[in-house]
Amino acid sequence: MNYRHIYHAGNFADCMKHALLLALIKALKRKPAGFVVLDTHAGCGRYDLTSEEAEKTGEWRTGIGQLLNHPAAAPLADYLDAVRPNVQDRHRYPGSPAFARAELRPQDQLIACELHPEDVRPLRRLFHADPQAAVHHRDGYEALRALLPPKDLKRGLVLIDPPFEKPDDFARCADAIALIRTRFRAGIVAVWYPIKHRTPVRAFYTALQDAGIRDMLACEFLLRPPVDPSRLNGCGLLVVNAPFGFEDEARNILEALATGLRSPEAEDIQINIERLAEE
Repeated sequence: MNYRHIYHAGNFADCMKHALLLALIKALKRKPAGFVVLDTHAGCGRYDLTSEEAEKTGEWRTGIGQLLNHPAAAPLADYLDAVRPNVQDRHRYPGSPAFARAELRPQDQLIACELHPEDVRPLRRLFHADPQAAVHHRDGYEALRALLPPKDLKRGLVLIDPPFEKPDDFARCADAIALIRTRFRAGIVAVWYPIKHRTPVRAFYTALQDAGIRDMLACEFLLRPPVDPSRLNGCGLLVVNAPFGFEDEARNILEALATGLRSPEAEDIQINIERLAEE
């Protein structure tokens, strides 16, 4: 309950997560049938980059701030078009539910879960009286059994983005993926995770493989070698049931992101896209 994303909004990990998230949602929009986006750890919905918390770390300056100060590469165009007016005009960085809501068509729905009492209030204000967005003040993991499968929509995306401040978050993510694959087989699952050192990440992959989860794609973005467990050295997005063509699209997005975020402090950025299990 202590984690507040405002300290990290717009950092390199957000840029990576949201650029890939937009690509997944746009893939869902290729078909006319409606879909649902379920965000299990939705946060505030948007973040004030001029706030004391955001300025305390200044992480956004070497993330979205740096990207917006360079010519946009084509693979990042959708992401930067979505975020530019928020950051440059209003000094706000949109969270995952705001990115998702902006992409919805009239036939689509957003479900946003948030447990932190200080974050759920602005989330509710953001989507007040919005018939296409439902906000739940509840544990996102526990909500999966109640909210899946969706009542009216057969397609969709489940985004799991916990703070990873508890030692069992990797295990809970693995359990959640197994549950989603049982209850919402047609859905895409996307799980963001930190990479500090390799041991917990390898254990996460192994647990999923041992559980028989198929069609898994791991997309990793590393600022530096993952050898210091006290630092966020990189992050990953595990995608289960990825849409056709997403693997190549993700590679192009991460390569463009690496170019845009490279600096004297981050000279050795590495990307890795690995298929952990076939369909």
